[in-house]
Amino acid sequence: MAKDNTAGDNTAGDNTAGDNTARDNTASGRAAEDCRAWPDLASRKLGGSVIHASDEFYGPAYSLIEPGPAAHDPALFGPRGKVYDGWETRRRRQPGTDFVIVRLAAPAIVRGVVIDTAHFRGNYPPSASVAGTVLAGYPDAGEVLAARWESLSGQISLGGDAATAHAVTGPGPLVSHVRLTIDPDGGVARFRVHGEVIPDPRLLGGRVDLASTLAGGQVVSCSNMFYSAPANVLAPGLATVMSDGWETARRRDDGHDWLVVGLAAPGLLHDVVIDTSRFAGNAPGWATLTDDETGAELLGLTRLQPDTEHRFRLRAPGPVRRVRLDIFPDGGISRLRLNGEVAADARAAVAERWLRLLPADLAAQADPAEFFS
Repeated sequence: MAKDNTAGDNTAGDNTAGDNTARDNTASGRAAEDCRAWPDLASRKLGGSVIHASDEFYGPAYSLIEPGPAAHDPALFGPRGKVYDGWETRRRRQPGTDFVIVRLAAPAIVRGVVIDTAHFRGNYPPSASVAGTVLAGYPDAGEVLAARWESLSGQISLGGDAATAHAVTGPGPLVSHVRLTIDPDGGVARFRVHGEVIPDPRLLGGRVDLASTLAGGQVVSCSNMFYSAPANVLAPGLATVMSDGWETARRRDDGHDWLVVGLAAPGLLHDVVIDTSRFAGNAPGWATLTDDETGAELLGLTRLQPDTEHRFRLRAPGPVRRVRLDIFPDGGISRLRLNGEVAADARAAVAERWLRLLPADLAAQADPAEFFS
């Protein structure tokens, strides 16, 4: 079967902010939209968590990082008033601001944020700002609150019932925690933090999944994402529903669908997991894997079964940086794992970049003996 090189979209991100995004056709507006090509590292689906909130009188801060769009029931009221699917603070009667701190699923360079006030029409904050910090290990709330924070944005103007995307430019810094400050109070439905995970050489020893979002892998392009985003296939854990995977539209032509994955680091691949779990009547019939840069075959045309986790050995002739998965003719997969070892000649560059993005004190504490071991 010949490859279909239909132009695709850059779709590394999780497009779950809803359809109420404010469109901005300026250069800065397009950059803000482009930031969604990176995964949402605040999402509960990837492992993000709320560490602290200054106030949660009307709505819990954990709602901010739920992966889906905010729901709304106009008739739903509770003991404290209208119930919203989001974080909402009480009305301030003294000067000040409210804030929430989110731990990212993995340390990353933040490329952009989305602050979504869906359904908050008369009680949204007029502006917000975002700051970041990087801390080693697993600090508690007190340690995070006492950290040194660096601004990632200026003051961002917000509207009611709208998702505002804001690009974060510059080479860094590396961020493990993000603070969203709203001025002065109000409600925010969802908070997305899109970023580039920086591979940590201490976590890349032996055979690992080099495609994993949390290791630094990402989907760089695909042919079709009609039903769900391809970035889902690189998420940790098992898919719970079909929409937690990647599914394409039904093809009515002679072509087929594909996606390209950039690995966390150039690697010697050992095996692949192609998981069609949850896709019982709409799994692809066959699949192939190739080195996207050289075209070298990694897995020949192989039959797939519905609702099945498949594991196949790969015969990679050398290090691979980008892998192309072709599915025939269309359908959905829930997870893709590309297990292998970081190539020996790529390790120095991976370690150097990670160390360079750390604060000097944390970089000085790193033990090279732990890298790739």
